[in-house]
Amino acid sequence: MSAASFSAKVAAKQNLAADICRIDVALNGQDTAHRPHAGQFYMLRCWGAGETPVLSRPISVHAYDKNSDTLTFLFQIKGEGTQKLAALEPGDALTVTGPCGNGFDAAALAAENKKIAVVGGGIGTAPLLQLCAELAENGVKPQLFVGFRDASYGLDAFAPYCETIAVATDSGNEGHHGLVTDLLDAAAYDIVLTCGPMVMMRGVAKLCAAAGTPCLASLEKKMACGLGACLGCTCHTKIGPVTVCKDGPVFPAQEVFD
Repeated sequence: MSAASFSAKVAAKQNLAADICRIDVALNGQDTAHRPHAGQFYMLRCWGAGETPVLSRPISVHAYDKNSDTLTFLFQIKGEGTQKLAALEPGDALTVTGPCGNGFDAAALAAENKKIAVVGGGIGTAPLLQLCAELAENGVKPQLFVGFRDASYGLDAFAPYCETIAVATDSGNEGHHGLVTDLLDAAAYDIVLTCGPMVMMRGVAKLCAAAGTPCLASLEKKMACGLGACLGCTCHTKIGPVTVCKDGPVFPAQEVFD
């Protein structure tokens, strides 16, 4: 399904940490044929064509509320683009283009797998909320494993959709002192779904390969167009070059990790 581009307004805003911002965007019934599912993303911008930054920013879907027709985005404030998005207030307008990418097929995953682990790291946990919600909606509550540097954020939202939640931190300030992969017994699951830093996902993929457990990984890559036209997010895999924005961002882990 092709992406749509239209103007929407911020419905709510919340800072979950010093550099983590959550914004709710009211779609108000616009383009109802294009509604997102877990793992997809939108290209966001709140600046004009002649302003900087030049490019829109790809932000994954954190949650989608069908009842209020509201999209939620959770992102880390890093550069000029995300700083401008984080400066938006309720009532302010922005342009959204999407949904983009393939995402996770939660209905099929829940139908084929009864024990699912979801593994996230840092801001890579953002797209996993919608994933857990869709899995639960389809009858399977996953076990969630998340890793952070010092402290977790946003986990209360996951509680209704997950069987268990395990936390690891680099500092030991919360949960397990160490890597989130320390907590994962890949052999105990029918499939593992992951999103986060590449080094973390590589570790998850290695554990899954050793256990013979299928693994799907949602990759992050710098994107210019978000539609596969510019080839700027091309990733070289075992099946050849692919664009993360159009062919992904979700791939079988064995295709992208050694």
